[in-house]
Amino acid sequence: MSPPSLIDTHPNLSDTAPVALSYELFPPRSPAAAETLWTTIRELEATEPDYVSVTYGASGSNRDTAVELINRLLVETTLRPLAHLTCVGNAPQELAAIIGQLLDIGVRGILALRGDLPKGGSQPASGSLRYAQDLIDLIRRVEQRRTALLCAGKIAVGVAAYPTRHPESPSEEHDVEVLLAKQRSGADFAITQVFFEAGQYADLLTRARRAGVTIPIIPGVMPFTSVRRLNRLGELAGVEPAPELMERLAAADNDIERLHVGVDATVDLANAALDAGAPGIHLYTFNEHQSALEVLDKLALPRHNRFSQRRAANARPQLAS
Repeated sequence: MSPPSLIDTHPNLSDTAPVALSYELFPPRSPAAAETLWTTIRELEATEPDYVSVTYGASGSNRDTAVELINRLLVETTLRPLAHLTCVGNAPQELAAIIGQLLDIGVRGILALRGDLPKGGSQPASGSLRYAQDLIDLIRRVEQRRTALLCAGKIAVGVAAYPTRHPESPSEEHDVEVLLAKQRSGADFAITQVFFEAGQYADLLTRARRAGVTIPIIPGVMPFTSVRRLNRLGELAGVEPAPELMERLAAADNDIERLHVGVDATVDLANAALDAGAPGIHLYTFNEHQSALEVLDKLALPRHNRFSQRRAANARPQLAS
């Protein structure tokens, strides 16, 4: 008979792992947008997410603004930023300097992405990185050179995953092979692109695990509250949103009704992903907190639910005045 495992002898270690929560933000494009964003940041901060990812525009546009936002998050909030970084069209030396800058301000998580190809079919400059796995390799090399500064710590590296076929990919099987290559290069976890059908995440998880992908795959979910945004994302992802949902959103009499329809659909999708084994939920906020918080309240995730936090606060004994 084999000896009992550590988990067997320590029952608390066998408890179900907590569900991770994260949000995506992007840099503001105007002073008015910055004011709105910081209202959103404070509202989201109160839910104690595990991290927030910070993206930027195509081809590296407004990257400096993104770095400025990340720095403010580190200095002025309790949030842990995950910095987006794209590589296509950028030389290794340039990217290494950006990685170093991020590490210098305190970033310890990077979402390594290929990025959009140059418009017009032109090829990236000679010597530039072309694939996400090349960027992961570079991050790990920079990390190795800075191991003493990081106290031999490890940078968390995330990558993208695709529940439906990437528009440039020949097949879903090829997408999983690419994800496996990213894992072999040193990726720690993946966040999916937006998907619209409950079974798409579960199917991705099944294909990935069969292929040997072992890293966590976190479903990226957006609140389905804007017909225009859904149409646009459908075009980018090459997947048509569910016609029934689009009809219900279009038939809503006002913004409040539309919010309720979209939030309910989003919660159903997120719950289906959790039932399939998702280790967490990543909410694409579009810098808006209302619909994201409505989704979160209905999901009622332990540790992150605003209502449960309020109840706990109200239940605390008050000191006599």
